[in-house]
Amino acid sequence: MLYVRANGQAQARLGIVVGKKFAPRAAERNLVKRMARELFRGQQAKLAGRDILLRLQAKFPRADFASRTAVRRACLAEIAGLLEVAARPLPTAPPAVDAAGPAAPATPNAPA
Repeated sequence: MLYVRANGQAQARLGIVVGKKFAPRAAERNLVKRMARELFRGQQAKLAGRDILLRLQAKFPRADFASRTAVRRACLAEIAGLLEVAARPLPTAPPAVDAAGPAAPATPNAPA
């Protein structure tokens, strides 16, 4: 899963969340994080001014990813695709509106 937000700074920042529920072995979690950081460094210029959060959303099926090479190949393709999406122009924010709605015109107090 990918979250992207403007950060108002000149540089991009990256956050990575890989839970034990989805990658039970620490080696798998660390591999995913290392690859994400490596790809992020290569695209940092295109991602300037954004906060990016990558969150692992699905489990690693052990049968499909028995070797480290298979995990690496799948992760590189997925993370590269997500960072390409993050590099797209950010949508402009709509103007802020108060929760109370438009302000009522002020009326002077009438004498009682």
